[in-house]
Amino acid sequence: MLTSAVTEWTPTAPVVPPPAEDVDGPLVRSAGAGDAIAFEALYRRHSGRVHGVILRLVGGNAGRAEDLTQEAFVRAWQALPSYRFESAFSTWLHRLAVNTALMELRARRSRPQASDDEDALDSIGTLDSAGHVTALTMDLERAVATLPPRARAVLVLHDVEGWKHEEIAAELGMAVGSSKAQLHRARGLLRTRLGGSHDA
Repeated sequence: MLTSAVTEWTPTAPVVPPPAEDVDGPLVRSAGAGDAIAFEALYRRHSGRVHGVILRLVGGNAGRAEDLTQEAFVRAWQALPSYRFESAFSTWLHRLAVNTALMELRARRSRPQASDDEDALDSIGTLDSAGHVTALTMDLERAVATLPPRARAVLVLHDVEGWKHEEIAAELGMAVGSSKAQLHRARGLLRTRLGGSHDA
C-alpha cells in the first residue's frame, strides 16, 4: 500500500512566495488602499535610511536632504496604488528616493552653481572632542561633500548603495565607462583630500 501511494505521488512545482512579500507587505497593501496610519508606519520604518542616502547624494546639505526626503515619501504615497510587489518595498522606495535626489541634482546642474555646496560643508558640523573615530568619519563625510556632484553620485551609488555600473549609467544618463571613470575620479579625489587633511 505504501509503495502504491509513493508511486502515485507526483511532485508539484515548489511554492515560491512573491518576491516582494516581505515584512512590509501588509502595511504596503493597507497604505496602497489609502490607509494613512499604515503609511506613517512605513515612513517611521524607512525614513532614516532614505534620509541617509539622500544626505550623501546632496553633499551633506541637511536642509536639502530633509526637503528631498519629504518629497520622496510624497511621491511614494502617490505611487503606492500602482506598486506591483515585483521587488521588495524597501528596494522600490529606496530607488524612488535616489531618483528624487538625482532629479534634483540634474536640475541644479542646469543652473549656475549655488553657493550652498560650500555651505553644505558647514552643515555637516565641526570636529569635537568626541574621539578619533568621529573625527575620521567627519573627515570622510566632509570630503565626500566636496566631490563634484556626478562623481559624488557615482561614488555613493556604487560604494555605499551597492549599485552596478550598468544601473548607475542608466540612471545618470552616461556610458558605463563614464560611470567607472567618475568612480575612479571620486576615489582619487577622496584619497587626495583625506591624505591632505591629515598632513596639516
